Amino acid sequence: MAMLVLGLVLLLGVHSTRLIAPGLRDAGVARLGLLPWKILYAVLSLIGLVLIVQGYGEARMAPTLLWAPPVWTRHLAALLTLPAFVLMACAYVPGTRIRAKLGHPMVAGVKIWAFAHLIANGTLADLLLFGSFLVWSVVMFATLRRRDRAAGLRRPAGSASRDAIAIVAGIAGWAVFAGWLHLALIGVKPFG
Repeated sequence: MAMLVLGLVLLLGVHSTRLIAPGLRDAGVARLGLLPWKILYAVLSLIGLVLIVQGYGEARMAPTLLWAPPVWTRHLAALLTLPAFVLMACAYVPGTRIRAKLGHPMVAGVKIWAFAHLIANGTLADLLLFGSFLVWSVVMFATLRRRDRAAGLRRPAGSASRDAIAIVAGIAGWAVFAGWLHLALIGVKPFG
């Protein structure tokens, strides 16, 4: 469990530097340069992710059950991850109206993904993993939206065709992940 916690602290901590220490990025870029800063950021994130995967995998071998979620929560989780994938796609497709409206669709997608998995899983490791991501994404989304409003940031409205591209890409990503990759990578089949 310690490896899971360490990975969560590292990954979520790195992704919270602008909130926790707003000047750290600028100071790091000034001292190291933009590319070395990005490489350091990516390496630390990757180490955190590897620790999370290993720690969660080990915790699943001897789970501490906190509650037994009803079967219907798995179906709800599978359904909720669909808009999460669409929101994550909106983060990468430029010029969507969804991004213009939400501002931070990736964080909103993580919030839905974490909530969906939290309600469908009932072990201590699940609570730590998905609960941490849920708390992080709620705080991050609210803080980023507040920062955008304070800065008077207005994103261009975007177009319906860009929304359509993001929606189709999100649905396709969701179908591939839910249909094949979730079982191959996590060992759990969302449908069936």
